[in-house]
Amino acid sequence: MNTRKVVFLFYSTFLIGTSAGLLMGFILDFNTHIQDLSNGQFGGLFMLFIAAGIWTVIAQMGFFAYLTIHRFGLGIFNSTQLWNRVQVVIILFALFDLMFFRHLLFAQEGETMGGYAIMPLFLLVYGLIVAYIKSKDTNWTAFIPTLFFIVVVSMIEWIPALRENDPTFLWSALVPLLVANTWQVLVLHRLHEQPNTSKKAQPTS
Repeated sequence: MNTRKVVFLFYSTFLIGTSAGLLMGFILDFNTHIQDLSNGQFGGLFMLFIAAGIWTVIAQMGFFAYLTIHRFGLGIFNSTQLWNRVQVVIILFALFDLMFFRHLLFAQEGETMGGYAIMPLFLLVYGLIVAYIKSKDTNWTAFIPTLFFIVVVSMIEWIPALRENDPTFLWSALVPLLVANTWQVLVLHRLHEQPNTSKKAQPTS
């Protein structure tokens, strides 16, 4: 992948992720932002843009970090099948931890752990959908790495927001992360494709 394609990946991801985060932040506090705009105040929107941009940049750093980790994992285990099994175990642990530790930290008296399973289930279902799309575009060896990236890496990037129990903050952080990560993982193999050649599977693919 040449420099031009890397630059395209960076700027397109930044634009798409930041736009998604800006839109989500606007929707989550719709009345306040509408009132600000009617009064000619744009500070709130500017802060939304900055926050969404930061989350998108975090997603970009996480993506390139995972590309390195993926190659490192393949080298250690010397087997794609074994490395995929390790990733599945990590996915399961990460989803359980997201439910368990948030319940431990934020549950009020009488709250069950079931309510804290919604977020992990959403991440899992979303990750499965993205992994399926990626696999259809490339091949089925891409399924587990893509699922791992969408679920585990996105969760790691999300940690600063997970320390709070504010739904608005959680969603305004998660949306740009997921949108940016989805775009990056689904466009990567297309950037690697050469004219007049068949598709080739990529590491996160």
